[in-house]
Amino acid sequence: MPERPLGDDRARAALLALHQKGLNFDPPADGVDLEASGWRLDDYCQPLPPEPPGVPVADGSWEQARRLMLAYEFADPDIIRAVYEDDSPLEGRDMLLKARFWGLSFDLGVRVGAVVDETRELGGRGVRVWGWGYRTLQGHLEAGQMDYEVWKWLDSGEVEFRIHAYSRPASIPNPVVRLGFRLFGRREQLKFARRACERMARLTAEELGTPAPGPPVERAAGSITVGTREPG
Repeated sequence: MPERPLGDDRARAALLALHQKGLNFDPPADGVDLEASGWRLDDYCQPLPPEPPGVPVADGSWEQARRLMLAYEFADPDIIRAVYEDDSPLEGRDMLLKARFWGLSFDLGVRVGAVVDETRELGGRGVRVWGWGYRTLQGHLEAGQMDYEVWKWLDSGEVEFRIHAYSRPASIPNPVVRLGFRLFGRREQLKFARRACERMARLTAEELGTPAPGPPVERAAGSITVGTREPG
């Protein structure tokens, strides 16, 4: 399970302090060209063990992935551990992400936005979607939003874990940290997302007792190119 050391006075104080913080960016309006506005876009689509066609199966791949997402289990604990209040509603939840890179530890605050729970129609196909995302708070090294969703295509039974993010470096007062983030921040960002996909596939397969699926696909119906896209 991800670390939630609320018995640690320092962690508790840092988490409670997030409640008074606002976002460190202005969310872009709907329809805005994010890349033209200077945002980096990332999209990943990780296949998970499939199910029979139709609605998600009880305790099947889609439901197992949903449970892992609820507990932030997909995050590699060697990179990020999450501290939050277990009894707080998911929507609007503040999370203290304890990140480790460059041999250092950073406390990064995020706030969960809307929870998605719906069936969509894409290209004439129905897909069951559940997910949530968070936005960065004041003091975070990055600015932007990262969304996590689990999809099940109702006609084929394919199940997928998807990540969509837009981001850019935040204002970092410390010149040493600012330089380090400029040099290595993007690499760490991509490593986190790729490890999250790999870990979700492995943990879901372990819960079901099936072999883990392959790596993220290059393209997926209903998404832009999977992987990373640099602006310009």
